[in-house]
Amino acid sequence: MKKVLSVLLTLAMIATFVGCGAKEEPAAPAAAETQEQAPAENAEEAAPVEEEQEAAPAEETYEPVTLHVAYMPNYGSLWSVLTAKEKGYFEEVGITVEMVEFADGPTIIAAMESGSIDVGYIGQGAHKLCINGQASIFALSHISNGDALIGGPGITKVEDLAGKKVAYSSGSSSEDILVNSLNAAGMTMDDIEAVDMDASAIVTAMLSGGVDACATWSPNSLKILEEMSDATKLTDNMTFKDTTVSLASWIVMPSYAEEHKDILVRFAKALFKAMDYAADDHYDEVAQYVATQVAQDYDSVYEQRGDADWLTGKEVSEGAANGLVEGYYETQKQGFVAAGAVEVDPVPAVSDYVMLDVMIEAGK
Repeated sequence: MKKVLSVLLTLAMIATFVGCGAKEEPAAPAAAETQEQAPAENAEEAAPVEEEQEAAPAEETYEPVTLHVAYMPNYGSLWSVLTAKEKGYFEEVGITVEMVEFADGPTIIAAMESGSIDVGYIGQGAHKLCINGQASIFALSHISNGDALIGGPGITKVEDLAGKKVAYSSGSSSEDILVNSLNAAGMTMDDIEAVDMDASAIVTAMLSGGVDACATWSPNSLKILEEMSDATKLTDNMTFKDTTVSLASWIVMPSYAEEHKDILVRFAKALFKAMDYAADDHYDEVAQYVATQVAQDYDSVYEQRGDADWLTGKEVSEGAANGLVEGYYETQKQGFVAAGAVEVDPVPAVSDYVMLDVMIEAGK
């Protein structure tokens, strides 16, 4: 995917080179007769200085704004937004961010609906809420492979889950990968004893033997697999790469999007600049930012760097312009439709809930 985008980007850059005519300066006025002896070279030397001053671009100014930003305590949620904050990219566009931690995407959307959060990050599962009209997507973050369905002792394939107690978190990517896994095995939620619980509680329940299996995301999935030598990863996002794509995105309330599109462009511009930096082999630096923010040890955070295809801002912006990003969201939407997770009729077009124009403009 990155090779295709790099070729498209190169072609786009070649197309932008156009000739520019130099600005022709008006002739200098004739000198007064009383100043006939004044050296003409003084006027000639002054002209380039004036031209240079006129050509100097004015610095763009932004009206300061403070945004309450929702995130989840993992590398995937924070890799770009924290980089933008720490490197001063938000400050460059007049934005101050106040970071607020949440457990999952549906909770973040609920907080946005209450007005306490301005923009937020969601994983794969919560995208169904955007399709159903509850939020608008204004920036693609990355393509994830951090979700997993994990079986405890004696459970080595999805079919072994029949009649077993399985922990998951409803409305999130946890539920998404559980349902996809069951469907692929010809099973449904009725074939298991599904236990809906908070993301952090899933880890405790799994490690203590309170459940037989669980569906969760990184870093919880990494922690369980590390501490349970007899646990088995049954499926992950890549298991279903032929039928769906697991996306992570930045979202906003539709009403906010209508009134403050300019702010979203500024936010995405800073985010994309951070993505360009963070995806360029700066994982160690970014992991330190994240570890400090979520009060986790550096090594466990650094291990999460393999959880996704970390897109650059240029890839996202170019992909939004050439249809690739829209294609990702279309594939994702069709997966939700097939799973019966889309409740609105007719099913909306991707452009109805994904702000591709913001991604394109932010990349300029």
